[in-house]
Amino acid sequence: MAITHGLPAGFNSDAYDVMVVGAGYAGSVVARRMAETCNSKVAIIERRGHIAGNAYDRIDEAGVLIHEYGPHIYHTVNDRVHEFLSRFTEWTGYQHKVRANIHGQLMPVPFNHTSLKLAFGEERGEKLYQKLVSTFGENVKVPIMELREQNDSELEEIADYVYENVFLHYTMKQWGKTPDQIDKSITGRVPVFVGDDDRYFPTATHQGMPAEGYTKLFENMLDHDLIDVFLDVDVRDIMDVSESSVVVCGKPYVGEVVYTGPLDELFGLDLGALPYRTLDMQFETLDQDQFQPVGTVNYTVSEDFTRITEFKNMTGQVVPGKTTIMREYPQAYVPESGQTPYYAILEPENQELYCKYRDRVAGVLNFHPAGRLAEYRYYDMDGVVASALELSDELIANQS
Repeated sequence: MAITHGLPAGFNSDAYDVMVVGAGYAGSVVARRMAETCNSKVAIIERRGHIAGNAYDRIDEAGVLIHEYGPHIYHTVNDRVHEFLSRFTEWTGYQHKVRANIHGQLMPVPFNHTSLKLAFGEERGEKLYQKLVSTFGENVKVPIMELREQNDSELEEIADYVYENVFLHYTMKQWGKTPDQIDKSITGRVPVFVGDDDRYFPTATHQGMPAEGYTKLFENMLDHDLIDVFLDVDVRDIMDVSESSVVVCGKPYVGEVVYTGPLDELFGLDLGALPYRTLDMQFETLDQDQFQPVGTVNYTVSEDFTRITEFKNMTGQVVPGKTTIMREYPQAYVPESGQTPYYAILEPENQELYCKYRDRVAGVLNFHPAGRLAEYRYYDMDGVVASALELSDELIANQS
């Protein structure tokens, strides 16, 4: 892998069989597979000054490994995804746990047996738990809508508590909505876990952290003689996409293009900007070994921020006398402002606008939108890797 900041003079796109826009998961997975499976020469064009997309991590001034764009916790039930990524990293045994700070008391999330006893007291909580067990069985997730459908006052009491103290205010902060604007179908999916397992991803068959960090994982993935990475390059300066073709540096490009950026930005927002929520992430280094008992604490009824992450709790890194935490403040995304678009706002009118942009490139047979920005959707890490593996399967099949 050759990494260059900026495009060299005389850059020739014809020297590459595949051009990938974006060095996050979607682009990097496709680049690696095309290079090693098809002997394709691949150019990765990345607007930022680093690889790894939003999974990028780095050592801060205190010596703590931090996730620059918010906490990334690897978890999956997809064996193919796990086998592919495991070629480029060893994994720690980290099991993610989340607590909700509810009126100063830390309770496991998803809401479970322990949470019930903390919220309602030992005796009352146990009685409510046994009602859950007798109704639904153990070690199952039950949406609060299903609790309400039982026409049982005790189950409704649990549902009301979880809605008010775990879901409502957190969601209002996260999405900038009032209670009446929150989709009731989303509200109803908020789960209660009937059991004692307090892991956030109890059904994941593979879970952990890359032993040397995410950036190192990406360095290993892109370490191939046929992959060149060009950082600090805005693809809009070199690429134009019409309804039938791709032009790079003023010349038609006939190789495959995998585009992982926002489609609306590629077309200058001329149909309007696709709405997102973004995050203002405030890092703070403290002169202490540990700040909180778990990696993430959600502030579900108080504070302007949604959660605090403590990175050492997730990575297992030992840095005596220092720890770095991060508070997340959700806010509306302003296009072309330098903010990072994190969460697509999947309202019908927004998805309709996305489809108009997508229709523009539908006839460009060598142009492939991939990933959460280009597809205007939410992906967990394993989901975007799975999708990129499937896309690369198609591209590989087309080569044969």
